[in-house]
Amino acid sequence: MNKTTSSAPQLRGPSDHDVRTQIVEAATEHFSHFGYEKTTVSDLAKAIGFSKAYIYKFFDSKQAIGEVICSNCLSEVMKAVDEAVSAAPTASERLRQTFRALVEAGSNLFFQERKLFDIAAAAASGPWSSARAHEDHVRQLIARIILEGRHSGEFERKTPLDEITNAIYLVMRPYVNPLLLQYNLDLATDATAQLSGLILRSLAP
Repeated sequence: MNKTTSSAPQLRGPSDHDVRTQIVEAATEHFSHFGYEKTTVSDLAKAIGFSKAYIYKFFDSKQAIGEVICSNCLSEVMKAVDEAVSAAPTASERLRQTFRALVEAGSNLFFQERKLFDIAAAAASGPWSSARAHEDHVRQLIARIILEGRHSGEFERKTPLDEITNAIYLVMRPYVNPLLLQYNLDLATDATAQLSGLILRSLAP
């Protein structure tokens, strides 16, 4: 009996993963130095030694590459937030630390990695899927803290959860959304303390 040979293409999993990593690393380097808008896919292709067409096998646009980098930046922001929240002893303090850590991490990104901050701002103005995912993460964190505070008796229970979560996010938004934060940096430190206090007083039972 003759053996049947498969005509299906062989998967290149590990090498594909390595190529994607190379592209993202090169893009991060270029975006850090020249900015997102001034970097082209041709620039990235030259830096890595690939053809532009080959890069398009892995990412269908420059924005798709920017999405990955933006997600990486925002993941670092949320990592800092999660660490700050995990150390807080009460729901009230967790909410306060959430606001503080979001503003602090965003401000650090603005001052230390300005070109990458510009990608996050572009993502927020889109909005790109990475920015929407970040916003959802923040809202989910707020909702979880509210539920914890209601369970412990720290927060009132009459207001619908989605309403109070959205209201708190809207108060925070000018200081945690990258597109808006850049225009509110001078007020961010004081705003974090004062608005956190205002939010917590409104949540009192």
